[in-house]
Amino acid sequence: MTSSNQSSSTALVTGASRGFGRAIASALHAEGAKVVAVARNAELLASLRHQLGGTLTTEVADVADPVVAGTLIERYRPDTLILNAGAEPLYRPLHQHTWETFSRNWDVDVRHAFHWIREALLLPLQPGSTVIAMSSGAAVAGSPLSGGYAGAKSTIRFITGYAADESERAGLGIRFISVLPKLTPATELGRGRWRRTRAATASTSASTSRASAQASRTTRSARQRSTW
Repeated sequence: MTSSNQSSSTALVTGASRGFGRAIASALHAEGAKVVAVARNAELLASLRHQLGGTLTTEVADVADPVVAGTLIERYRPDTLILNAGAEPLYRPLHQHTWETFSRNWDVDVRHAFHWIREALLLPLQPGSTVIAMSSGAAVAGSPLSGGYAGAKSTIRFITGYAADESERAGLGIRFISVLPKLTPATELGRGRWRRTRAATASTSASTSRASAQASRTTRSARQRSTW
């Protein structure tokens, strides 16, 4: 999008206080869009507003709340809706997860995308509007050390595609797009994943080594007993 077609448009970005969301909100603001930045962390939103200036609108809210989705979409009627918010997964091998930790990204990321996409269709947004949902490269490649993260991101991709079909069927003229970025150390989530994956891998390797050593001792002991 160019400056000329952003100067009179409204863009709403969820998860705008950090990482990709913060960068997207900053870029859209620089292009002249009227940006509404939504996140739960009031302090980080305030720092973003201080950075970008008073023309930035901020909303402190839980984006996984369906009432928030309906209220803010109706209030701002954005031309561009960026669904970026999501929870950081717990980086552990499968067997070290509980169902609660495994399903965290379903409860936050998928729930958030579902509510906002649904509201965009129900209102509906104006023809020519664009809804962009942040999925992840993990939706294709998998992510064995992050619980249900990859499955949740894959579901967001499917939901976005279903919404595109509904928009076309109803003649709404709303574009629904999912993007699959790769994690980068430039973001807090990327740095956290790198640290935790390294720690989890080291822990798993240590456990495997201990198990191998125990198996070797057991085998030696069995051989000794067989010679008695």
